[in-house]
Amino acid sequence: MSPELLEKKAGEAEAFLRSLASRHRLMILCSLLGGELSVTELGERLGLTQSNLSRHLATLRDEGLVGTRRARTTIYYRITSERVLPILTELYKLFCADGDVEEGAS
Repeated sequence: MSPELLEKKAGEAEAFLRSLASRHRLMILCSLLGGELSVTELGERLGLTQSNLSRHLATLRDEGLVGTRRARTTIYYRITSERVLPILTELYKLFCADGDVEEGAS
């Protein structure tokens, strides 16, 4: 691979990883692993304010990781990127597979 192409690919990987580098965005994506959810459902499940949730969803949407579907006045979100699924699966195995995560544990 040429240095120019390597730099381009590294930049793409960096942008992708940056979009995941937020606990709230990871929580959103993990919630969406089970299927699409409305903005209201996500907010209730995650305890995020509407503005905070909207900001994180916009980042995920801009990176092409999630997509939307509108049904009347409700907007539903779903994972649309196949490349994020194996990463989320591995993160789940590493950090969540033991059941409930202890509060304050790292």
